Amino acid sequence: MAVIPKRTKYRRPHRLKYDGVAKGNTKVNFGEYGLMAMEGAWITQRQIEAARVAMTRYMKRGGKVWINIFPHLSLTKKPLETRQGKGKGNPEVWVAVVKQGKVMFEVAGVSEEVAREALRLAMHKLPVKCKFVKRGEVSEN
Repeated sequence: MAVIPKRTKYRRPHRLKYDGVAKGNTKVNFGEYGLMAMEGAWITQRQIEAARVAMTRYMKRGGKVWINIFPHLSLTKKPLETRQGKGKGNPEVWVAVVKQGKVMFEVAGVSEEVAREALRLAMHKLPVKCKFVKRGEVSEN
């Protein structure tokens, strides 16, 4: 299942920076447990989907999963062996810009052990260092 925007406007966006600290979504809002990014990165739609599949498969489709990131940013690429000029390349991959401290995934309806293991499996699918956080827990990122 491809997670990409339904429609976009005309221009191809500039590449956004992922350094610095996240402004919003730094606490667990919906679920009981969450997965917080400890560094910034671009996370592709394929990585998001792989993490989601790993979690739901381990939880045996029990509980509920929230995905708090969405790949709005398109990264473009020009074809190989193409001369310079003639405009920007075509969108190749869609990414979510994730900054340090952002809670990317949330889980509820399962025990802490199951949630911890499910989120650990999801961590391995992502290109950032992450940590397990609980609701109401103040974390120093």
